[in-house]
Amino acid sequence: MALLSCDHLVNIGIENSIKALVEPVVEDMGFELVEVEYLQAYGSWVLRLYVDKPGGIGIDDITRVSREVNTILDVEDTIKGAYSLEVSSPGLDRPLVKPEHFTSVIGKRARIRTKALVDGRKNFKGEITGFSDGVVTIDDDEENSFKIDIENIDKARLEVVI
Repeated sequence: MALLSCDHLVNIGIENSIKALVEPVVEDMGFELVEVEYLQAYGSWVLRLYVDKPGGIGIDDITRVSREVNTILDVEDTIKGAYSLEVSSPGLDRPLVKPEHFTSVIGKRARIRTKALVDGRKNFKGEITGFSDGVVTIDDDEENSFKIDIENIDKARLEVVI
C-alpha cells in the first residue's frame, strides 16, 4: 500500500473542504464542478477549479464562477495563507472523477492511474468500455480488459486523440 505524505493528506482535506463549500453554489449557477486541485506550482499555492456545463463553458461563464467563488472563499477564509484562484474548463483531456463522467465517455480513450495495483500495474491507457456498480472497465491496446473500482482511481483523464 502506498503511503501518503502528511502534506498530501492536508491538500486532500483542503480540496474536500473547498468542494463541499463551493459545489452547491457552482451548481446553483448552472455549472458542474468537475474537479478541485490545491497544489504548488512554480513556488506558489494554486487553487484550481474545473467547471463545465452542457454545451461547453465560455470565458464569461468562467469569469462569473471565479467572482462568485472568490467572494465565498474570502468570507469563509478556508485556506490560510496566500494562494491564487484559477477557474477553467476541463479541456479536451478532461478529468474523470464522478460515476457520470465514466458513463458519458464509454467508447472513448482514457488514461487511468490507480492508488493500488490492479493486475500488477497502476497505469492504464485504452478505451473505456463500461461502467457498472462503481467499476470502470478499460480495454488496452493489446485487447486486455481491466476492471477498476472507482474508489481505487487516483487520476483519470480523457486521452486526446489527434
